[in-house]
Amino acid sequence: MERLPTELDGLVLLAPQRFGDERGFFMETFREDAWAAEGVTGPFVQENHSRSRRGTVRGIHFQTAPGQGKLVRVARGAVLDVVVDLRRGSESFGHWASFELDDVHAHQLWIPIGFGHGFCVLSDEADFVYKCTSYYDGATEGGIRFDDPDVGIAWPEDVELLCSERDRTAPRLADVADTLPFRHPGAAPFVTDVAAAAGAADGDRAREGRSRRRAAPAGPPRTPRR
Repeated sequence: MERLPTELDGLVLLAPQRFGDERGFFMETFREDAWAAEGVTGPFVQENHSRSRRGTVRGIHFQTAPGQGKLVRVARGAVLDVVVDLRRGSESFGHWASFELDDVHAHQLWIPIGFGHGFCVLSDEADFVYKCTSYYDGATEGGIRFDDPDVGIAWPEDVELLCSERDRTAPRLADVADTLPFRHPGAAPFVTDVAAAAGAADGDRAREGRSRRRAAPAGPPRTPRR
């Protein structure tokens, strides 16, 4: 299996080995030890399969708590797969990258927690399959507009884009940026984290001061005033 380069750090693009002859082909679509060696971190608890017709856009979706990593591939057809960096403090926050996934090359894309994800179908139909690191939870599902002009994703121009009402009316990234719980591993703590840490430190100092006062040795007896 070959690991291919990606523009956004954290993503893993894989080209599994295929063995084919006149009968067809065989390939491993997942093997825990080999995938983990390339940076794909599970465990996976759910697998989904969608079928969509040409021009269908699904996205840009994410799940906030506890977050959801995805290992995505195309079992039939072809899609333009798109990922948006939603990790606060990332140098590439709000940047996007796209990958053409199809059933010929059988590339897979690992999308860790902290990225929004979507795709557009390029073939007449496409079967899209993906493993997830957490169960779907409608209460924590989120999304941003697939055509947010501030993000500027370059969707295919030679197809008529079809999307759900929910995706069409999703908020822009600027409207939800301050509420996103994702943070780049190398980023400084959020302001709320800093405030909480400062409050905890103040509490520790106060407790230490009280402890010192209680532990202070007694001085000489005072002469009562008359």
